Amino acid sequence: MDSAEDLNYPQILFQYNHGFFFSKTMFTACELGVFDLLLESEEPLSSDVIAGRLGTSTTGMERLLDTCVGLKLLRVELNSEGVFYRNTELSNLYLAKASPKSLYHNMMYYSKTVYLCWHYLTDAVREGKNQYERAFGISSKDLFGAVYRSEEEMIKFMYGLNEIWSICGRDVIAAFDLSPFTHIYDLGGCAGGLAQECISLYPNSTVTIYDLPKVAQVAKERFIPPEEHRIMFHEGDFFKDPVPEADLYILARILHDWPDDKCMHLLEKIHKVCKPGGGVLVVETLLNEDKSGPLDTQVYSLNMLVQAEGKEKTSTEYSNLLRAAGFKEVQVKKTGKLYDAILGKK
Repeated sequence: MDSAEDLNYPQILFQYNHGFFFSKTMFTACELGVFDLLLESEEPLSSDVIAGRLGTSTTGMERLLDTCVGLKLLRVELNSEGVFYRNTELSNLYLAKASPKSLYHNMMYYSKTVYLCWHYLTDAVREGKNQYERAFGISSKDLFGAVYRSEEEMIKFMYGLNEIWSICGRDVIAAFDLSPFTHIYDLGGCAGGLAQECISLYPNSTVTIYDLPKVAQVAKERFIPPEEHRIMFHEGDFFKDPVPEADLYILARILHDWPDDKCMHLLEKIHKVCKPGGGVLVVETLLNEDKSGPLDTQVYSLNMLVQAEGKEKTSTEYSNLLRAAGFKEVQVKKTGKLYDAILGKK
């Protein structure tokens, strides 16, 4: 039997240890505008030129650029005049702000918010609760009061979530044929990225985004064109306030935020007002039944520990919640992407 050293386990552990360095390198290049500058440039640029235009030190920028090359975020070209850098396709598509599939705001949310909470992961594991108080000095008794602790933080979250739906939204909305459901409520619909995917795929539908008043107001002002009459808003707290009757309710990345008793309360409330033949579409990242993976979902479940009150679940666990709330016909569709879909019908 091979020893741990023969299998090069120390190298594997070093790679895990360096994961923080890798992601922070990408976040820093995003924040400084490296990928935006190189996207705008019609030719590769030297580290001196990049540093000059972005207002950084030349030695710091050169090291940052070389590490981005190692991470395959940049390409390097060597000629008689020196070393020059350009974006890879990945960076042009996902890291430059001008790209329609940009994840820039999502990266900044991770860098400025998520990572600060994760600094206290040990405390979260010991205590079994989120770490907003340690990370930001703010109580999380009102969870989304902590998440949206400033307008700037709320807008950053909204942009980041919309970027996710620009990549994953169509997959979950198309997982089932939702065309029979013309009157849809998107609970916690935030900036409306998923609602826009929904009306694009099902043009005969209308979607009402049910969210907190300050979220709805910003979504109206910044994200949803005023001429788009198929998307409407309902301001309130759907845990405390009435939920209107509809054909379909979308719960996208909602249930994983909360403990089971609160999930049951919301699902029972929805079932009570859901039209006969209507349903609820749950969109979440799903754990394998034995909790052995996927790794991304396991990490997200840890993130729920440090940032929220819930956890990621298996398809069976979500299905059991839906059935217990009264939704008898439950179907699960794996998209092969980050998020999957579960449809429960009344």
